[in-house]
Amino acid sequence: MNRNRILVTAAAVIVIVGVAIVAVPRLHADTHQANLTVQASVSANCRLTGGTLNFGAYDPVVANVGTDLDNTGTFTVACTKSAANVWIGMDGGVNYSGGRRMQVGATGNYLSYELYKEAARTNVWGNTQPTGVDYTPTSKAPTTLTVYGRVPQNQDVAVGSYTDTVVMTVNF
Repeated sequence: MNRNRILVTAAAVIVIVGVAIVAVPRLHADTHQANLTVQASVSANCRLTGGTLNFGAYDPVVANVGTDLDNTGTFTVACTKSAANVWIGMDGGVNYSGGRRMQVGATGNYLSYELYKEAARTNVWGNTQPTGVDYTPTSKAPTTLTVYGRVPQNQDVAVGSYTDTVVMTVNF
């Protein structure tokens, strides 16, 4: 009987301890909150994509004796939205000598031309901020800009395909 009594007593103790554990409120740690600051910076950046201005055929004998040859070209610029003081300049070209010139091969034959900022062709597009074109980006999407070209009339030039390369620069 002793053995039964010990078992009953042990069972009673186990039940009492179990009830006590369940009845005692659980202990937990206190909490504290803090903020995580998240940051990033966005810098001004721009990209130019070149284009072509093809004047087509210049006729020094008939059509362009008394008439300038005008045409337009396009290129794209994309900048960070709201970038300040953005402007695009164009240099004089690789054949510059007192003005912009296209050259046929390496012959020393040149065909003069000029690039302008507007369709009226009164303001030459240059490579300084006052002579360049201001650009205000309202989004990062590429914007197509137009350059207005003119080959002056009545030039005495040789037969050939004339070319020049103008370096455009976006300043920001």
